[in-house]
Amino acid sequence: MDPRITKLSEILVHYSIGVRKGDKVAIRGDVVAMDLVDGVLRQVLEAGGHPVVLLEADRLKETLLQGAGGEQLDWASPIEEVVHQEMDAIIYARGASNTRLLNGVDPGNQARYQQAQRPFQELRLARTAEGSLRWVVTQFPCDALAQEADMSLREYQDFVYAATFADREDPVAAWQEVHDMQQRLVEWLDGREHLQVQGPNIDLSLSVQGRRFLNSDGRYNMPSGEIFTGPVEDSVEGWVRFSYPAIRDGREVEGVEFHFEGGRVVRATAEKNQDYLLSQLDSDTGARYLGEFAIGTNEGIRRFTKNILFDEKIAGTVHMAIGAGYPQTGSRNRSAVHWDFICDMRQDSRILVDGELFYQNGAFQE
Repeated sequence: MDPRITKLSEILVHYSIGVRKGDKVAIRGDVVAMDLVDGVLRQVLEAGGHPVVLLEADRLKETLLQGAGGEQLDWASPIEEVVHQEMDAIIYARGASNTRLLNGVDPGNQARYQQAQRPFQELRLARTAEGSLRWVVTQFPCDALAQEADMSLREYQDFVYAATFADREDPVAAWQEVHDMQQRLVEWLDGREHLQVQGPNIDLSLSVQGRRFLNSDGRYNMPSGEIFTGPVEDSVEGWVRFSYPAIRDGREVEGVEFHFEGGRVVRATAEKNQDYLLSQLDSDTGARYLGEFAIGTNEGIRRFTKNILFDEKIAGTVHMAIGAGYPQTGSRNRSAVHWDFICDMRQDSRILVDGELFYQNGAFQE
C-alpha cells in the first residue's frame, strides 16, 4: 500500500477529527476508496474509537435514482437518522468509478431525493454548530477522478497527497501553519460589516454584519485552505460570472452567470445544462440565496481539476454556495441544496471591506 494512504488516514483520524477513546465514528466510503477506508478503520481502532463502516458506490445511487418511485424517493432511511443523531464523528472517504454516471437521471428525481435527505443535512449542520458532531470529507485519488482532472493516476495521486500534506514528514505542523495564517485574516475581519467584490467577472456587494468568518484549516475538508462566512441573506446585490464549470451529481454546468437583487438570484444563465441549473435553484425557497461566501487560500492548489473539494481552495479565487449555510457563521439560510461556484480573482480584481482594500489580484493586503 502507498505509505501516503497511511499518512492521510492518520491526518483524518488524529488531526481532522481527533478521535478519542469511546467515540462512535461512522466511516462512509466509496468502494473504490477501500484502501483509504481500511487505513482509516485501523487508525480509529488504534485510537480506541467504535467504528461503523458504511460502504457506498456511485452505480448504486444511479440505480436508486433511476428506479425509485415517488414514495421511495421521499423515504428517509432510519440508518441515516442513527448516523446523524448518534455518532460522535463522521469521516467521508469519497471516490468515483464514473463521474458522469448520473447524467441520465431525471433531475426531478434528484431534487425530490435531496428534499427527503434534507433533515439529515440540517441535523448535521446543527450538531456541528453546537460542537456535538465532528466530521471531515476527503477524496481518494482514483482513476475516474484522475481522468476528470486530465492527469494520469500517478500524477493525480501526487497532486492529492501534496494538497493534503500527506507527502510530508510532519503534516500536522503544515496544517498548523495554514491555521495560523488564516486566523490572522479571520481576526482582522471580525466585526466588519460590508464587502464589495469587484473584477472582470464580478461586481457584488454583500453584508456580513453580525456574521462570522471561519478558519477552514483541514478539520472539515481535507484538503482545505479557505476562510468563509454566510452573507446576510437579503443583502447580496450585483452579478457574477463564474470562471469554471460547476459539477453536481455528474452534471457539468458551464458558463454560469447569476444576477442578485435583495439577496436572491433573480436571473441565472448557463451555456451548458441551464435546465439542470434552474431545477436546482427552484428546488426550494432557500436555493436562490447564498449560504456561503469564501476566499480560497491553498497555494498548493493552482489548477482546476473538476473536483470542488480541491478547486474551491485554489489560491486567488472566491467561491460562493447557493442554498444551505453553516449556522456557526450566523447563516440562517436553509435548503436541501449546497452548491459551490468559483470565480477567479487573480487579475484586475479586488475585495473592499468597509471601504478598505483587503484583497487584490488574488493576494491579501492586510
